[in-house]
Amino acid sequence: MIDWTAIKDLHANKKLEEVIGKWFGVDIFYTDKHGNVHSNIFDKDHEFVNHFFKVQLHMPHGKDFLAEDIQTGLEKVKNADGQCFYFDSYFPHVRMLASKIVVDGEFQGAVFAYPYVTDQATTAEVQEIVDKMVSCGATEVDASSACDHLKKLAVHEFEYLRELIGLVAQEISTVTDEVSKRESRIHDLNAQLGNKYRYHNIIGKSKAMQSVYHLLTKVSNSEATILIQGENGTGKEMVAKAIHYNSPRKDAVFLAVNCSAFNDNLLDSELFGHVKGAFTGAIKDKKGFFEAANGGTLFLDEIGDMTLAMQVKLLRVLQEGTFLPVGATQARKVNVRVVAATNKPLKEMIQKGEFREDLYYRINVINVALPALRERREDIPVLMDHFLDKKCAEMGYTLKTWAKKTLEKMIDFKWPGNVRQLQNEVERLVVLAGDDKTITPDLLSSVITDAVDGPAKVGNLKGINTNGGLKAALEELEAYMIKEGLKRCNYNKSRLSKELGISRAGLIMKVDKYGLDKRNKAANE
Repeated sequence: MIDWTAIKDLHANKKLEEVIGKWFGVDIFYTDKHGNVHSNIFDKDHEFVNHFFKVQLHMPHGKDFLAEDIQTGLEKVKNADGQCFYFDSYFPHVRMLASKIVVDGEFQGAVFAYPYVTDQATTAEVQEIVDKMVSCGATEVDASSACDHLKKLAVHEFEYLRELIGLVAQEISTVTDEVSKRESRIHDLNAQLGNKYRYHNIIGKSKAMQSVYHLLTKVSNSEATILIQGENGTGKEMVAKAIHYNSPRKDAVFLAVNCSAFNDNLLDSELFGHVKGAFTGAIKDKKGFFEAANGGTLFLDEIGDMTLAMQVKLLRVLQEGTFLPVGATQARKVNVRVVAATNKPLKEMIQKGEFREDLYYRINVINVALPALRERREDIPVLMDHFLDKKCAEMGYTLKTWAKKTLEKMIDFKWPGNVRQLQNEVERLVVLAGDDKTITPDLLSSVITDAVDGPAKVGNLKGINTNGGLKAALEELEAYMIKEGLKRCNYNKSRLSKELGISRAGLIMKVDKYGLDKRNKAANE
């Protein structure tokens, strides 16, 4: 739970350790709840504040003595009511102070301050410490020098030390809590992004896409036949894959077939297979998509292009789960979930007799309507960044940025080709930008710039007087627009009135007002 490597580098704790070492002559180190030391005190080049500690760790069993003291300290502070606890170390009269680290209400380790003695320590007691060190393998000179460096703390000094050690432990707890909250928040945001802005690689944060995600979540676990409707380039196959890979069939096969890519005979063979000798070239049995997708999902794209004869065969397999391969005499049974898609208005086709009504209701148990990109403009920047990141990584470029004007023009464009067209444009821009870090608007396709900025203006308004009253200027502009419009529409007043957004009667009145009628003009000429 605690990142001990990061804890060692905490600026606040480093400063506290420096102050504590300077004023109280003790070393600070950290351990986890299992007694593992997470400080640098065992490094060869570690600079100890207190010489006693250094001598101890260079003794034959000095580290073992420290390990015993750590376990004693952990046991005491773990169950203690207070934050800090002091106790005698392995060496008599030499004290160690421990302050417990608690994160989310759980004991996670301790901060230790070591070594010191009280100001009540007598000469005899100090000699007792020296003798103990010598008996443990230290030389008389090293032991005496070590004890000379022991800080004798008065009661009020100890209270200050205890408070400061408590601050060190509290800083660790606070930082760990904050990191934990931040990571939890990041996790939650990622989950939200995953749920809100992405659904199996379908990207979008718009309200329209949220509705699609919500519906997909509901239908993925069902076995219902689904019809996906949307314009070309809106990602119908991607949605079909999302439905499959979030369903109980996710471990089975997903197959896609474009119904408009085959003529009637070929589509029959592709969907249902054929037996050897069924037609010229049928040299062996062949499985169709339905049989190959058994247990999984079959995506039928452009189902609106299927002929009425094929619609009958499809309806049978949907209703009964059986089909007849081309040239076969015995029906075969399959368990396939069908997801269909089209960009055609099937209801209108039913009225014209081009699509079977019974098949429509069979495939349209659940309807997923995908919005066009122009209907969800807020998704354009999200998609642009996604495709930009993907293409830059693919080409080994440092991630590029969008110029503000480029972004504005991309958002304003209508995108008749939808997401597919947007992706192609982004990939084109990355290539054209080369080593430039920013993608500027001059790189945009002419189809975008012309559509957004508009074609070059025909004619000019130089002849219009911009001085004088506003009413006169507006009338002059109005007369000019009607005059040019009549020429453009070949004096078709019904057509021009629609363009100008006024009634035909209103237009006729204005034509008379400004003397723009073609007959009057001819008479005057």
